[in-house]
Amino acid sequence: MARFFLPPSEWSSATLSGDEAKHFAQVLRGRAGDTVTVFDGEGRRADAEVLHVSKHEVSLKLQEASVPTPPLPAITLAQAIPKGKNMDLIVQKAVELGVARIQPLVTKNTIVHPGEGKSDKWRRTALEACKQCGQDTLPEVADAVPFDDWLASHETAGLKIIASLAPGARPMRDVLHDHPGTREVTLLIGP
Repeated sequence: MARFFLPPSEWSSATLSGDEAKHFAQVLRGRAGDTVTVFDGEGRRADAEVLHVSKHEVSLKLQEASVPTPPLPAITLAQAIPKGKNMDLIVQKAVELGVARIQPLVTKNTIVHPGEGKSDKWRRTALEACKQCGQDTLPEVADAVPFDDWLASHETAGLKIIASLAPGARPMRDVLHDHPGTREVTLLIGP
């Protein structure tokens, strides 16, 4: 069944618009009477019957919504921006794995500095990954910031882990096992 993003602000009107409506009407060639699944990015999901289709809007009748329990712990991925399109793949896979937040970082080893609109592209990638993999919670994708600025402003509670290949580095599973009940984890990756 096709999945569509229905923002929380549109949940009461139950109308797909913009790219979501265009995808249903023109790409999938959907019709009234079809059944789709919608999610709001905050964990809520519902099946919906399509009532009316136009090029710019798709009216829906929502069935009962379900709100799955979010996975614990909430993981923030603080990722140094790699070269090429690798960040797109990292965002996609992080969403599929269920991270709560993605923070792109510009470090001294960053080769490609993100240009205007790059964060918006990563947000679209995150939304597409949610739709494709069945994830109902859309992670926040923050704007890229310099590592030093992020470090100075990063004061969240919870466990903080730095990925390392150094001799003696412990597997993440072991670290998490040593901290049962952890509700927030920040995972820092990259040179």
